[in-house]
Parts: sequence; C-alpha cells; structure tokens
Amino acid sequence: MSTAGAVYDRGYRPYDGARGGRRAVLRALWLLSIRRALGLRRAWRQKVLPWTLLAVVTVPAAVQVGVGYVTRDSPASGFTFITYREYVGVSNALLLFVAVTAPDVMCPDRRQRVLSLILSRPLTGVDYALAKFAAIFTILFGFGFVPQVVLFVGQMLVSDDGSWRYVRDNAEVLWQVPLAVAALAGYYAAIGVAVASLTSRRVVGAVSFIGLLLVSNVVIGILAAQRGPGERTVAGALNLLGLPLYVRDLIFLGKVSPQSTVGRAPGGDVAVVVVYCLVLAVSASVLYLRYRSVDG
Repeated sequence: MSTAGAVYDRGYRPYDGARGGRRAVLRALWLLSIRRALGLRRAWRQKVLPWTLLAVVTVPAAVQVGVGYVTRDSPASGFTFITYREYVGVSNALLLFVAVTAPDVMCPDRRQRVLSLILSRPLTGVDYALAKFAAIFTILFGFGFVPQVVLFVGQMLVSDDGSWRYVRDNAEVLWQVPLAVAALAGYYAAIGVAVASLTSRRVVGAVSFIGLLLVSNVVIGILAAQRGPGERTVAGALNLLGLPLYVRDLIFLGKVSPQSTVGRAPGGDVAVVVVYCLVLAVSASVLYLRYRSVDG
C-alpha cells in the first residue's frame, strides 16, 4: 500500500516592511486600549455605556445654548444655567466611566496571563502602564472638553453682543478650561488605572475605585461637621472625591471655593496642590511597582 504526501501553500511570507520599534508598539497599545474602552469593534452592549455617558455630559451645554437661543434679544437674555467652571466635574458620569473602563482595559491581561506575551515586544512594563493611563486620560479629556467646546461655540453664536465680543470677554476660559479638564482627567485616570492594576477582577477594581473616593469624602465630611460652621483645616484637602474640584477652583478663581471643606483654611490652597501631586505620585509608584517586572 503506497502512501501519498501533499504540500499545502498557506501563503505565509516573511514581513519585510518597516519596523516601528518601541514607540510604534506603545502607540498601538494606546489605540487598542482606547478602542476597547469605547467599545469599538466590540458588541453593541459594550458601546452603550461610553457613548451614553458622553451624551449625558453634553446635556448641560445643549440646555444652556438652547436657553440662550430662545431668550436672545429679550430681557431674559444672559441667563446662565451653568458656568465653565461648574461644568468641569459637574457630572458623576466621568467618575462612573473610569470605574467601569479602567478595570476593563487593565484586568483582562493579567487574568488571562498574557502580559508576558505583550511584553515580548519591544515594550517595557512602564510603557504598558503609560499606554493604559494615556488611553483613559485621552478619553476623559475628550469627554470633558468636547461639551465645553459646544458650550463656548453655542454661546458665542447666540450672544447678543456678537461673537467676537463674546470671545474677547471670555478669552480666559480658552486656557482655563483645557487646563482644568486635563487636571481632572489625569487625576481620575491615574487613580483608576493604579487601583485596577492591583486586581485581576474588573468588579473588584470598579468597587475599589468608587469606594476609595467615597470613603474619603464621607470621612472628611464627618470631621468637617464636628467643627464649627466657619472652621476649616487643611485636612479637608484629603477629600479625594472633591480634590480635583479644588484644583479646578484654583485654576478658575485663583483660590479654593470658600464653600468647600478646605475653603478659608490657612494654607488650604497649598495643601490642595500638595495632596493632588502626592496622589499622582502614589498612583505612579503603584503602577511602577506592579509592572517593573511582570510574570504573566
């Protein structure tokens, strides 16, 4: 009985194109993480949350512009539903988004033990963490900045004094808004990615992120309630939920709002900056320690 053999040409060919190296891999991982967080190329259920949140954070801008259009050239013109300062961090939608997406882009790689495979490319653990942070930061900045653009352009077009007059009168928000939104996005992204790096389970990461911020808010609120109405201490800067809003106030007002838990406290403004930088430093340290050496 004779045996026969067969040769199959699968079409495999060696890659002879340009090799991007470490920077190209970092960029590819950043884009991949963005697509995953936004639900692109995934089931429609994965797209509902991010795009619904974007619609939610855009609602105040649409309402403000709509009211301005209806009341233009009338005694009610100039009515302000929300200011640019209040719009930064006005919604908990961004907080919810981080709680869901940060674990979603971090935990599966560790749970499925594919980190070693990913890092077999010219990519270090620090690069990996940086790409994940940059992805969440990019989306948060976009979700926070786009509604502000809608608000500014809309109010500019319906202004009774003319578009260019409105731009001149509100020129300072052209740098205040992107700086405040970046401060908020960087803060949430750093904490969210750092917390998610400590677990391989997405639910644990999400609950831990929300719990960390809420517990600090409750504790500082209780301590503030035990003091007199006008008494404030720099300990109020430890309110991790309100901290990015205090930084926002420093950018827009040059000081922390007196109504906050750290407002009117001696050295409160400095304490806010110090604690904010400390939170970022701790988050960066956690990521460095978790990914300086990866075992899968």
